Amino acid sequence: MTQMELPRLASACAMLEEFARFAEYGRTRVSSTADGVPAFANEFWTSRQRAAHRLHEISYRACFKPQLPRFFIERLTAPGEIVYDPFMGRGTTPLEAALCGRVPFGSDLNPICTLLVRPRLAPPAWSEVEERLGRIDLERTDLEVPEELHVFYHPRTLRQICALRAYLLDREAEGLRDPVDDWIRMIALNRMTGHSPGFFSVYTLPPNQATSVTAQKRINAKRGQAPPFRDVQAIITKKSRLLLKDPPPDPEMAGRARLMTRSAERVPEIADGSVSLVVTSPPFLNTVDYAEDNWLRGWFCDQNTKELKLAVTGSLPQWRAFMTRAFREMRRVVKPGGWIAFEVGEVRKGRLFLENEARAAAADAGMEPTAILINEQKFTKTSQCWGVENFQKGTNTNRIVLFQV
Repeated sequence: MTQMELPRLASACAMLEEFARFAEYGRTRVSSTADGVPAFANEFWTSRQRAAHRLHEISYRACFKPQLPRFFIERLTAPGEIVYDPFMGRGTTPLEAALCGRVPFGSDLNPICTLLVRPRLAPPAWSEVEERLGRIDLERTDLEVPEELHVFYHPRTLRQICALRAYLLDREAEGLRDPVDDWIRMIALNRMTGHSPGFFSVYTLPPNQATSVTAQKRINAKRGQAPPFRDVQAIITKKSRLLLKDPPPDPEMAGRARLMTRSAERVPEIADGSVSLVVTSPPFLNTVDYAEDNWLRGWFCDQNTKELKLAVTGSLPQWRAFMTRAFREMRRVVKPGGWIAFEVGEVRKGRLFLENEARAAAADAGMEPTAILINEQKFTKTSQCWGVENFQKGTNTNRIVLFQV
C-alpha cells in the first residue's frame, strides 16, 4: 500500500470502526484490495442480531436479509431521509427503511414487485381483511378454468383461485380496488406455489419460483402425487394473521413512499440529489430468470411477465453496460455526501466475482468505491433447503461495494 492510499484506508476505518463491536462473531478483519480500497470482513448482519419484522416474510427470488439494509440505514442515514432501491424485488430495502423511520423509495421493471411491496407499507387492520374475505364468493362455477393449471391445483382450489382472481380484476376495472383488496392480492401472489401445505399448490419448487407446467408434471410423476384440496380463504387468513402480528411502519413514512415500475436506468420521478442512501442488489447476470419465476403470479394479476425485458443477460459486457447506466442514474438521485451500498456476489460456481465488474461499471459512471464489506455467512437457510453445504453452491457471502457520492 502506498503512502497516498493510507489516508483513504484510515478515513474508511474511522467511519466503519464501530463494526468491530460485533465481537461475538470475531473481530472485523481489515485489509485492502490491490488498488487500495479498504475491505472489511466479518459476519456483520445475521438473524441472531434481531428477528426481522414479520412483514418481510413473503417470498421472492434472490432477496437479501432485512438485516443487510438495516445495517446501512441505521449507520448512514437519519430519520426522515430517503432510502432507495432501484432493483427492489420484494421490497426488503423500502420496507426496512419505513420500519426505521426513513422515507421508502423503490423501483423495479417487474410490475409485480409494486403489488408485493405497497400493501405492506400500510397494511390494513386484521378485522378489515377478515370482513372482506367473508364477502368474496370463492365457490363460483361460472368462470373458465385454465385446465393446464390442474397440475398445480386441486380442481376446487383452482376454482377458488379463479374466483378470487376475477373478483380482484373486476374491482380494478370498476375503480373500486382499495388497500384491503391490495393486501389480499399480495397474500395470494405469495401463496401461489410452494412446497408445504401453507400454499395453494401441490408440492413444487420453493415459493420464490414457479416451475413450468411440463416440469410440474414430471415432479408429480416422480413423487407419485396429485394436488390436494387447499382452502384459499383459510390460507390467506392464516398468512395475514402472521404478517399482521407486528406493528406496522409509521403511516407518515408510508404516505411519503414512492414505488415505481421503472428500469434502474431512468427514474424521472426522483429529483436530483434527493436520496440519502441506496441499498440494492442487481440481477446477477442470468442466474435468476425473474420473468419465468413469476409467470403464475403474472397470470393471477393479468400481467404477462414473459414479455418483460428485465435486466437479465448472460453477456458480461451487456451487464456491465446496463449497470453503468444504472450507476449514472443512482449518482444523479443521491445527494452529495450520500451513499450507495451495492450488494453483489459470485456466480458461475464461484468463478466470476461480479464485484469487480460492478466496480468497473461504477468507474465508467464516474464513481470510485469507498470501501468493500464482506459479510461471511456460516449458515444459510437456503443451503439447507437445497441440501448443500455452505461454500459449495450459490452465493455464500454478501459482498457490498460502498460508494460515497
